[in-house]
Amino acid sequence: MIGRSTPRQATKPRWAALLLLAVSAQPAFAQRASQVPRVGIISPYMASGSSFQDDVKRGLTDLGYTEGVTIAYETRFADGWTDRLPALAAEVVQRKVDVIVTTTAPAVRAAMQATTTVPIVVGGVDDAVEQGFVASLAKPGGNVTGTSWLNVELSEKRLDLLKQALPGLSRIAVLREAVGAGTTAGAAMIAAQRLGLQIHILEVRAPNELDDAFSEMSRIGVGALSVVESPMITAEGNRIASLALRHGIPTIFPDRRFLEAGGLMSYGPSLPKTYRQAATYIDRIIKGAKPAELPVQQPTLFTLLVSQRSARILGLSLPEAILVRADEIIE
Repeated sequence: MIGRSTPRQATKPRWAALLLLAVSAQPAFAQRASQVPRVGIISPYMASGSSFQDDVKRGLTDLGYTEGVTIAYETRFADGWTDRLPALAAEVVQRKVDVIVTTTAPAVRAAMQATTTVPIVVGGVDDAVEQGFVASLAKPGGNVTGTSWLNVELSEKRLDLLKQALPGLSRIAVLREAVGAGTTAGAAMIAAQRLGLQIHILEVRAPNELDDAFSEMSRIGVGALSVVESPMITAEGNRIASLALRHGIPTIFPDRRFLEAGGLMSYGPSLPKTYRQAATYIDRIIKGAKPAELPVQQPTLFTLLVSQRSARILGLSLPEAILVRADEIIE
C-alpha cells in the first residue's frame, strides 16, 4: 500500500500544475484580445449608397490589417439624417474605440462633441481650419486630423466650369443642406460676382423640401445648378439629379455618382482615394502617432466628368473646349 501511494501522490501535483497553467493563460489571452485596435466608423450616408466605410476598410486591409483578427470595427450609419449623428457618435465612444473615422462637417462636429480624447480621423471635409476642427493644416493641435476636400475652392471652380459649358449662362443656383457650413456658399457668392453671374443660394433641411426648391429654381429662371456635398444631399443625390433633368436644369456635382441619374458634370477629387487615405491616418494613430501632430492633407488631383447623355436630354451642345478638357465623357 505504501509503495502504491507514491505514484498517486506524484500525479496530483502534475495535474495541479497543468490546471494552474491553464488558469494563468486565460488572462494573457484576454489581454491579447483586448489589444486588438477598435475603429469606430461613423458614416453620415446610407449603408447601400456610399463606399465610405468599405473604402476605409480596404485601405486598412491594404496596410496589412485583418478584420476580426488584427482590427475590429464599430460601424454606424446615419442614412443621410444629420440629426442622428450625435447619438451615433456617443454610441461609438461608449464602445471604447481607439480611433473614430468619419466624413462631412456635421459628422466631424458630432464626433468632436462626443469626445475630446479619442482620435478623430476625417475622411474629407470642407475648410477644417475655418470650421474650427483644427488649429492649422500643418499642426492640427487637437484630437482631429485627416483629409480635406477643398470644397470651398472647388465651389468656385464648379461655377466657372458651368459658365464655360453654358456660354449664355446668367443666373445660377447653389443647393446646400441648411445645417452645413456656410463657407462654401460664401465662396460661391464671391465666385459668381467675379464671373458676372446672378446667384441664388437654396437651403433645404429635409428631403421633402427638394420639390419646392426646384419649383423655385424654375420660377426664377435658374440656368444651372451646383450641388454642395452633405449627408442628406448625397443621400438624395439621384433624386436631385433626376429633378434637375426634369426641370431642364444643367447640374454639376462634387463627384461622379449622380451622373447616371441626370447630372451634367462632376468635378472634384476621387472620393474612394480620399477615404482610403484616411486609413493611413488610422494606421499611424494605432501605432502611436498623435493626431495633433499629423498634418491635414489636401488632394492634388481633380477629375472633370461630362455626361453627353444628360446633355442630349437637356438639348445642349457642349463647347469643344469642355469636352477636350474632360477626363472622361459618359455617353
